[in-house]
Order: sequence, then structure tokens, then C-alpha cells
Amino acid sequence: MDGTYVLVCCLVSVVNINSVWTYENIAFNKSAWKQGGIYGADRAIDGRKSSLSVYGWDCVPQQHNQTAEWRVDLGGILNVHHILIQYATNNEAWVANNTLTAYFLGFSVYLSNTTNKEEGVLCFKDKIFTRATIPNPVQISCPHYGRYVIYYNNRTHPPYPKGYSKTTAGALCEVEVYGCPVQWLNDENCSLPCAMNCQSGYCHMLKRTCVGCAIGFNGPICKKNQIISTEQSQTQTNMPENSKGKICTYTEQKSWNALKRKINLHCIFYHRFRDILFTQVWLHDKSTETVM
Repeated sequence: MDGTYVLVCCLVSVVNINSVWTYENIAFNKSAWKQGGIYGADRAIDGRKSSLSVYGWDCVPQQHNQTAEWRVDLGGILNVHHILIQYATNNEAWVANNTLTAYFLGFSVYLSNTTNKEEGVLCFKDKIFTRATIPNPVQISCPHYGRYVIYYNNRTHPPYPKGYSKTTAGALCEVEVYGCPVQWLNDENCSLPCAMNCQSGYCHMLKRTCVGCAIGFNGPICKKNQIISTEQSQTQTNMPENSKGKICTYTEQKSWNALKRKINLHCIFYHRFRDILFTQVWLHDKSTETVM
């Protein structure tokens, strides 16, 4: 080449990009934990709920304490849309005189990137239900991204409203977390990727706006180029001297180092779409390359 820059797009790994996906239960058979030990914690994510008795094998064992906490690890930071919780009923009608309603009242649900609920998003905190009105199962909207879905309840700050139990119990029979199974996908069919320059590929589940932008970009979907300093460009992209001033982003230093040895690159950035890795590179004339 004579110094002309050529845009090359590469496609790695094959998948049917015309497929349409709907929200999946991304908690199914994942790793679960509960306060007091992990025994029985996985009963809430095994898909079994034919018997809703606390004495059976389909629900998390009931333990009466001042606090109750249970969580599921989604295996990675994923986009969540809503959460469905089925509480134990002892296979009796879910009405005000069902004693288990008192233990369910006041519960909270969090979505967090860590096992600490306080570092996450509060999806829901019950302050409105009574023993006669609390639904079961209950569906909770939580259009955010995270790795851990955490159920929490407590009886540590009395007095409590009429109908609340004196202790609580995490008698969960099933927790279903609906969202997209791949970090970079969202929308109602899990078929659209987040905008290319969203930081780490994260964007809002419904609005599709980026949570943050890769270096060099800004705006709701990170389209606008920013002027970055020489120090930033050298530190963040380790770009050759003759490519300073051009905006480049990438996600792994190893990938950049490996690729620049194979082809003469000014810069590289890539974006994942399900199992597809789209790679965009700018080639330049080897004669102008600066040795690094």
C-alpha cells in the first residue's frame, strides 16, 4: 500500500445472526448460596416446583432467623429484565391465613456485581403488601446488569407492621431470573448488541444507552469522538508514533500485542455479538511504521 488506510472487517466464529432469542431463565441450575450454609440452596434454581412444601425437596429448607439471605450466581455480569419468585405455600391456598405469608412480607431483591447486596441495585423492597395482598409468585422488574441476584429479608428493627412475623425464613421454592444469556446482548429478543463503544459492552436493558463509554467516545451510545491526549493514547492503546491522534480502543492488551505482531496496525477495536467477534482494523504502510 502507498500509505492509504484500508478498513478491514474480520468475522471470527460462526453463528446464525438471523436467529431470534427471547428472555431466558439465566439462573437455571446456576450456583446458589444461602445464609447458614449452601445445603438446599440450589433447590430454588432447579426448575422443580411441583410441591411447594417447606418439608419437601423442591424448596429451600426453612430456617427461622432474624435475617434470611439467599443468592444465585449468574456466572457472569448479564443483562437482566425481570425476576420471578415462588415462595413456599405448604401446598395450601395462598390467602391471609396461610402462616407463610407473614414470613414473606418485607422482602428485598438486589442485583449486584459482587456478593455484597449493598454494592448493587435495589430492585424491590416490600413496603406495601399485607398478608392478604402479597402475591405469590411475585414478578419484579429489574432492567439492570449484574452477576448476583440476592433475596433478603430481616426482622432486626421492630416494630413491624401488623401481620409481620417475629422471625423470617428464606423458604424459596423457585427464583427465575429472565434476561439475556450473553453480556453484550439486550432488547426483548436478546438479538441486538449494545453500541460498539459501550464500556465493557454494558448498556441499559430497555433504553439501550451505554452505562459508560470506551476511552475516546462519549454520548448516550458513545458515538461522539473525543480528543484524547498523547499520554492517554500511548497508555491506553500503545499506538505507534505515526498513529497518534487517531481514536482507537480495544479490550485486552494481549490481543493488541498479538495482532500488531501479525499485521501492521494503527489501531484495533472489536465488539462481540453473541458468539461472533467482529474485528475492525486499520492497516498502514509498513514503511511508515515506528518500531516500538
